Amino acid sequence: MTALHPPRRGFIRNLRDLPAALSLSGFIAGLLVVITGYTGPILLVLGAAEAGGLSAAETASWVWAVAVGDGVMTMLLSLYYRQPIIAPWSTAGVAVLAAALPGISLPQAIGAYIVCGLVVAALGVSGLFARVLALVPTPVITGVIAGILFTFGKGVYTALGNSDPVIVAMAAMMIVTFFVLKRRNSRAPTVGALVAGGVIAALAGRINLQGVPLELTQPLLIMPEFDLNAILTIGLPSLALALTSQYAPGQAVLRTAGYDAPINGILTSTGLASVALAFFGGHGVTLGALTAALVAAPDSEPDPDRRYASAFISGMFYTLFGFFGVTIFAFFAGFPAVLVSVVAGLALTSTITSGLTNATGSPNGRDAGIAAFLCTASEMRLLGIAAPFWGLILGMAIYLILNYRRPQAA
Repeated sequence: MTALHPPRRGFIRNLRDLPAALSLSGFIAGLLVVITGYTGPILLVLGAAEAGGLSAAETASWVWAVAVGDGVMTMLLSLYYRQPIIAPWSTAGVAVLAAALPGISLPQAIGAYIVCGLVVAALGVSGLFARVLALVPTPVITGVIAGILFTFGKGVYTALGNSDPVIVAMAAMMIVTFFVLKRRNSRAPTVGALVAGGVIAALAGRINLQGVPLELTQPLLIMPEFDLNAILTIGLPSLALALTSQYAPGQAVLRTAGYDAPINGILTSTGLASVALAFFGGHGVTLGALTAALVAAPDSEPDPDRRYASAFISGMFYTLFGFFGVTIFAFFAGFPAVLVSVVAGLALTSTITSGLTNATGSPNGRDAGIAAFLCTASEMRLLGIAAPFWGLILGMAIYLILNYRRPQAA
């Protein structure tokens, strides 16, 4: 087996080598990471904020926290370890918030973010990441992920039944464009879908960008409230999803690309950063998987020792865009709501597909995975706690019932 590329720690040396490490293909790969983030995941943040009834200032502060947090941590980690490490916000975590925020206040949610960040940091310091990860069966957690994202995914197709012909035409053109680009192996099919929908909306006079301010965001300092219901509804599912859908596949992507990822250091630093960002509305930063694949691949830069420059570039752009959270919020608010929801749903198609595939792929876990999916997708609430928590609990219980002391199928 070929030895993995080890981290080469050192800010000064790696910063000095940065200009020579950057290539045109690497620059494009880094920029593509940001474009992907701002035509999919950031729209989920806006949707979750709307579902939770957050004000424009609170939403802008949330965008500032996750975008600047992503950018700064990406630059620091990639520069310190000299590896293409991306530190995005958790996409599945946003979906948890969309389901839970209507019944939980923002200060209570922030308290749950802080608890989740501290646990992540503790796993990094203790080195117990692998052991904790093994406690959650993969079919169950992937079923929960698919169930959480189901609401966003179905929004793509419910738009086709709208009584407004412009909305129907917009959704249809976006769907067709997205899958045509996927067939052509486009790296960012959501960008094409957004452009297609935007053209139809513009021709129909449905876009209003007048009065979009170009101003820096003033982040809001929000003091937390520690509520057990919020911790169980938001903190526990978010922690499980972050570990299984971000950190674990993110580490796997880096190892597949030939890097010995310093997972404990990444957990510790992103966990502590998440705690700090929570006070401004940020729900946490994690380890990138899909985005890491964009900058860790040979297409980004043939030399693996120079690919960290691509990640650093994406961090610079994320930080820059994050400072203009008010502008971004106002910009997307000028588009039809259905355009934003369809783009967000299309961006999550691959994640939903992967979640359902993994939930049903194992003979020993498919029943538990499907149960977790259906329970979570039902959007039920029990004892004031939202469905993602109960989907996780129910799935694990069914998994134990069916598999405890039972010989595993090949």
